[in-house]
Amino acid sequence: MGSTDLIAAIATPPGRGGIGVVRVSGKNLSSLAVRLIGHIPKPRHASLSRFLDEDGSVIDQGIALYFPAPHSYTGEDVLELQGHGGPAVMNLLLSRCLSAGARLAQPGEFTLRAFLNGKLDLAQAESVADVIDASTSEAARCAMRSLQGEFSTVIHSLVQALTDLRMLVEATLDFPEEETTVLKQANVCGRLEAMQSRLEDVLTSAKQGSLLREGVSVVLVGQPNVGKSSLMNQLAGEETAIVTEIPGTTRDAIREMVEIEGVPFYLTDTAGLRETDDPVEKIGIARARSVIEKADLALLLIDCRLGTVSDDRAIVDSLPAELPVIHVYNKIDLLDGIPQISDGEDGSLIYLSAKTGAGIDLLRRKLLEMAGWQPHSEAEGIFMARHRHMEALTEAGEYLRNATELARQETQLDLLAEELRAAQRRLSSITGEFSADDLLGQIFSRFCIGK
Repeated sequence: MGSTDLIAAIATPPGRGGIGVVRVSGKNLSSLAVRLIGHIPKPRHASLSRFLDEDGSVIDQGIALYFPAPHSYTGEDVLELQGHGGPAVMNLLLSRCLSAGARLAQPGEFTLRAFLNGKLDLAQAESVADVIDASTSEAARCAMRSLQGEFSTVIHSLVQALTDLRMLVEATLDFPEEETTVLKQANVCGRLEAMQSRLEDVLTSAKQGSLLREGVSVVLVGQPNVGKSSLMNQLAGEETAIVTEIPGTTRDAIREMVEIEGVPFYLTDTAGLRETDDPVEKIGIARARSVIEKADLALLLIDCRLGTVSDDRAIVDSLPAELPVIHVYNKIDLLDGIPQISDGEDGSLIYLSAKTGAGIDLLRRKLLEMAGWQPHSEAEGIFMARHRHMEALTEAGEYLRNATELARQETQLDLLAEELRAAQRRLSSITGEFSADDLLGQIFSRFCIGK
């Protein structure tokens, strides 16, 4: 991606709206601004302007905002044109920017330039996309914490502690006869153990943030007419799936996002798993199998009046061995039963009524527990984390454990120094201090155009 030429893009979602925004970024935007609106707007002030075509005709009238470098989102000159939000108007205005010397921005290129110009570190830049993509209010708040630099601050403090320790150890390499004395006086083992403890806390918080970002994929399985669709509707709080007394009503997978304490659970109601000659139902069952293969958790619904029968056991045997399963005994209202939860040989057992809602709260709490969620007050201490962050934190922890063992042995300080260096490098990769170009391309290519 180029970093010196002018780039432009529509920064608002496609479709019709009251306001649409075209954003331009680059060096020396003054001449382009004059060609587009006839003047250079006063920095950081809203200016009512006419947006001009090449022949001087008016494309639209709206607000122009000018942010001279370095006081802008990208760190370059930025011009934002806020006009009427119709697709035709926005496309005309974007085309005018391109004819005036800009090129179409690639996905994530505005934020990439903010990163390259030191306005954001890599973890903050990724949080921009996480704020946009947040599916729950808790996830949005968590992403904003990371965007404001709270995650990066913690990582920087760990990196600084490692840097200080590396300086001590590497300086000691020049005086091998004093190695043991220096290690003890500097309490290297104690400092390493404190770092490991802090890193574990950060990893725990990151795992919670990862849950908020990724959510949990839950698939509802069971024989036909055991109440999967009713349970789906009860958890979703609305009639998303058709419910009838006819077995095999659900022919295709129905997906719905449910928020439980801020954690997004992606529920998929599948066709009842059974042998059938119905060609349409066969397709639905095949799709159900495909969904099951990708799920994080399964809810196996069982008619409590019948208990677990051979067909239910056959369904369990057909599930992936590593897939956690909650056994949900439904229709307790037909037996005047009471909601309850217990743990059996096959896992967690929950007795409820999808029709009346009795026991649904027990199921919600169990879903959170199995997802690994630990309640926090307004996501306090939780950082929005991605898979690469988790890998970096985990690997850094392994390097620290190796370093602690070497420090206890009080020998091979060269290997100790290398473990510390590797841990520092992995942590620094989170904020982008050590990042390969291909990693940057992969990260920013997933952004929307205009951001």
